[in-house]
Amino acid sequence: MQDKVGYGLIGAGMMGQEHMANIALLPGAEVRAIYEPDAGMRAAALARAPGAVAHDTLEALLAADGVDALVIASPNHCHVDQLEAIAAARPRPVLVEKPLYTDTAQVPRLERFAAGYPAPVWVAMEYRYMPPIARLVAEAQAVTGGVKMLTVREHRFPFLEKVGNWNRFNRYSGGTLVEKCCHFFDLMRLILGQEPVRVMASAGQAVNHKSEVYDGEASDIWDSGYVIVDFDGGSRAMLELCMFAEGSRYQEEVSAVGPIGKIECFVPGPGRFWPAHLGAPPVPELVISPRDPKGPRRIELPVDAALLAAGDHNGSTFYQHERFLAVVRGQGAPEVTLADGAKAVAIGLAAQESARTGQAVTL
Repeated sequence: MQDKVGYGLIGAGMMGQEHMANIALLPGAEVRAIYEPDAGMRAAALARAPGAVAHDTLEALLAADGVDALVIASPNHCHVDQLEAIAAARPRPVLVEKPLYTDTAQVPRLERFAAGYPAPVWVAMEYRYMPPIARLVAEAQAVTGGVKMLTVREHRFPFLEKVGNWNRFNRYSGGTLVEKCCHFFDLMRLILGQEPVRVMASAGQAVNHKSEVYDGEASDIWDSGYVIVDFDGGSRAMLELCMFAEGSRYQEEVSAVGPIGKIECFVPGPGRFWPAHLGAPPVPELVISPRDPKGPRRIELPVDAALLAAGDHNGSTFYQHERFLAVVRGQGAPEVTLADGAKAVAIGLAAQESARTGQAVTL
């Protein structure tokens, strides 16, 4: 492999361009090839990486010289098809955006891919690498004495506009509790070190998208909900999602509690959405609250301004790419595996089903 690693980008929309911005910050890495069918997004991507070549088809990108690793940042429902196309062409390391799949019918195909693919695949779960969440993950067991209750709250802005409005429909996105929330189900498994056994959810379209119609079809995507997950080790976790709460000081709040204490973290939303008249955006925080002796301790965890400017995920996309680049160079293995990505989606699909039917779903 050359000293400088060349990336091929499959999908150069909003998230694809965030990947480009962070790859550009990595010494020894560059985007060399792009496949993006939308002309506007393709032009914007080429402006970010003028040395890259835009290809008209996925097949042309996969045949291009100098592409050492691939990033899939296409619409959700395309991921499995594209992984299969990569396997059929020339396998190489892949970073594939979440969710890994969108429909249970894709699971056998994904299992065949996983069994036969010879190169590393990393599922992009950026939230793991947000500095305050990463710190909580690292310290949760020691601070709590073993997490018994875990709560994730995301109060944020509505879904942004995407090319073709694909994220307005469950059949393309997998549904809100898959598209948006597989991140949080991944965190639950990671923090607890346990596997889910039962999912109960209540969710729906409370405020957003009710009047949105595209090509004669009304949007069916949800904007809010609660999900409770029981785990095989006896712990419980809850997600609270609200996507009409962009006025919040913090976008994500995670709380883990055990017999000896509590640990929380608070993560601001994208700085570009913070109102200028309010001054500087909030700084991420970690709070450690032992039961004895009582006395919460608050720790600020600022993120480098250059990393904040490179995306909407509190610097996490850069930290994720640092680790993926090491894997591409043969140093270590993916930290977020295909199995991790698949299990997070399975919880999300179970939550979608539970909210739809009003019944708990056993995994």
